[in-house]
Amino acid sequence: MKAAIKFCLKYAVFLGVGLASAGLIAGLVSGNWDIVATGLIIAGIVLMGVWLLFIGRLGAPNQPNFWQRRSTQVGTNALVSTLSVLAILGLINFVAVRNVYRADITETQQFSLAPETKQVLKGLKSPVKMYLFTRDADPNDRILLDRLTGQTKQFSFEYVDPQTNPTLAQRFKLKNDLVNKDVFLERFSHFENRPITQLVQSINPEVRLSESKIVNSLIRVTSDRRPKIYFLQGHGEKSLKPGKQSISAAVKGLTDRNFQVEPLSLAQTGEVPTDAAVIVVAGPQQPLFEPEIKLLTEYQRQGGNLLVLLDPRTETGIDPLLKQWGIVLDNRLAIDASGIGKQLNLGPAAPIVQTYSDHPITRSFSNSISFYPYARPLEILEVPNVRPNPIVITNDKSWADADPDAKPVRFGEGDRMGPLPIGVALSRVVLPTATPSPTTANAQPSPSPSPSPSPTPVSPSQEARMVVFGNTGFAMDGYFNQAINGDVLLNSISWLSQDDAQPLSVRPRSVKNRRIIPSQELVLGLFISAVIMVPLLGLITAIGLWWRRR
Repeated sequence: MKAAIKFCLKYAVFLGVGLASAGLIAGLVSGNWDIVATGLIIAGIVLMGVWLLFIGRLGAPNQPNFWQRRSTQVGTNALVSTLSVLAILGLINFVAVRNVYRADITETQQFSLAPETKQVLKGLKSPVKMYLFTRDADPNDRILLDRLTGQTKQFSFEYVDPQTNPTLAQRFKLKNDLVNKDVFLERFSHFENRPITQLVQSINPEVRLSESKIVNSLIRVTSDRRPKIYFLQGHGEKSLKPGKQSISAAVKGLTDRNFQVEPLSLAQTGEVPTDAAVIVVAGPQQPLFEPEIKLLTEYQRQGGNLLVLLDPRTETGIDPLLKQWGIVLDNRLAIDASGIGKQLNLGPAAPIVQTYSDHPITRSFSNSISFYPYARPLEILEVPNVRPNPIVITNDKSWADADPDAKPVRFGEGDRMGPLPIGVALSRVVLPTATPSPTTANAQPSPSPSPSPSPTPVSPSQEARMVVFGNTGFAMDGYFNQAINGDVLLNSISWLSQDDAQPLSVRPRSVKNRRIIPSQELVLGLFISAVIMVPLLGLITAIGLWWRRR
């Protein structure tokens, strides 16, 4: 009897492992940890415990028991060490999953969100959801969406199959076809008590989600204000519609950023619209009328914002207004002799700019390139209460040429050595003004004292802003979308609008072409080395060894 009990205890471990495994498998397969699965696991663990408890007494009397053996001690140490390593790895994985940190070590920060994008996301005050009406989740889109959702809990997204959810698809009025799939943003407006939707873009295998379009759509769907930008017309200014001498690309860029763009003829209206956030004077070819100059001057005296783009060799009549801000137009032509323009097929009359000041308009530009075909430099004078900031500056190999028609083009008498400012941002504090209270002539003293009238309210101080460029070419169709020319204009208008909700331009991350393009001579050399020289060297070495050992 004692021998039978000893035999059962000796091999109880196998039964225990079997019962525990059976319970574990039953629970995992069925997904139901009922009494049978749990009971099998408990029974197996009990049997293994009993085996461990009595294993020391099951050996021969003249030999060390199980726990005193060297193999047991070594095996136990190895088991404990292995379990400890697994526990440490599991703990590290647990902490890493809950504290995700990504390091983008690419030169252009290709896999990081732009600072402007993070600013917009962190400024969301209510939930915004993105609906992607497609069944195919592109991996690159998911990476971008994960970065966006990682910035704030107010942003979320959902892939929707229009076939399985036709009600939602009908609410958004989809225009999906076999290739293009629509992407929308939706926010519930408590003010209007209804959801507000905004089309972001249509995606297809060639066009994926754009960070810039998402951010600009976020601004539009969360903003109830659309600043109005008026473009002065009537003096040969650049056209707002596509065609020759047009700035239609800039108009589209402004519309995409939630601005309203309207033409303005001061000669017809006789007044500046009260809802004008910014007035743009884009390349007039004839002088403005004196009443128009007075209207613009009064507009700025009351805190208005003005963007002025002027070409060289044109008389616009706006000089008196600019002088009030300390800006003097230089009639010479800016020349760039650095030779950088050859890389963009540009001549010396198109200055390349890579130097920008520390200003909200240019803060994110770093060393990016913008260029200004046929630009005139500006001179900046000191004027009380005006803060100038030259935001666009040519390089030190440029100059203002007084006679650009002379050949060859070289620095000469009457020229002005660079660097030259060709874009300046200015601001001026508009002091509070008190409206004079009406007075009555021959006022008679009141027979009885009466409460004195409350003082007339004083308008709070505000800031008038102006940006002046000695060039319009960079904003015209054909040049607007090259380099960062468009960003220079759009950021200038965003800053002038004095609307913090307006986004600055968010450019997509570009991937530098780092492929090696070898010359024909280099290709021939590589071929001879790899196909002929190296095998021939191995063959000669082998023959030499054979000859020596024979």
